[in-house]
Amino acid sequence: MKKYFAVSVLAASIFAVTGCQEEKAETTAAAQVALETAEQQQAYAIGASVSRYIATTLEQQKELGLELDNALVLKGMEDGLGGEVSMSEEEIQSTLKALDEKLAGLVQAKAEADAASAKAESEKFLADNAAREGVTVTESGLQFEVLTDAEGDKPSAADTVTVHYKGTLTDGTPFDSSYDRGEPATFPLNRVIPGWTEGVQLMSKGAKYKFFIPAELGYGESGAGSIPPNSVLVFEVELIDIEKADAPAEETPAS
Repeated sequence: MKKYFAVSVLAASIFAVTGCQEEKAETTAAAQVALETAEQQQAYAIGASVSRYIATTLEQQKELGLELDNALVLKGMEDGLGGEVSMSEEEIQSTLKALDEKLAGLVQAKAEADAASAKAESEKFLADNAAREGVTVTESGLQFEVLTDAEGDKPSAADTVTVHYKGTLTDGTPFDSSYDRGEPATFPLNRVIPGWTEGVQLMSKGAKYKFFIPAELGYGESGAGSIPPNSVLVFEVELIDIEKADAPAEETPAS
């Protein structure tokens, strides 16, 4: 989800630096500004940078359902630069604080709505996928499909495994791949997400499985990095090697 900048940061930028264009009607005049010296270019660059920041911030706020009057934003800039602001410093700060709180509430509401939508989509995907031929569903809800079968020992949760894998979201968006890095990954099987710990224990060396991991066996309601909350994770996993955990040492009988 996008990050929505606090409006107090925006205000600090507005009143600290110069320059902003007023929509397309003034672009012609702006194009005629002399930019011959380093100082002129620097001044213009500040204005252009701040205006883009402001435009992006206002657009993001609009996506949250909060639309502010651009003309008043520009008027506030003009008055601030001219030293004739129509609000006291206390009024400005209290207004910005209230606006920050409102934005925080809108961001939270959007996050909750997005998470609920993702959960519904994930549940539908898993239900449809479970009905496909060749897909097995375990008691925990983990789903898997055998791509290449193999025979032999299977790892325990305490073992260390070496695997090649690629992970995607249900729409095919990739988020991780040992193939892309050009080398397999090695890790203790009990130190990864529950869906991996359970799923790889079903495999023998040389097997290749496709796992469909529900969010509760993956990254849950929080997500991780580029993985949104409540996401089903799709992994193709090839088990290359198993390193058995050290067996506990036998106790020497007391003499």
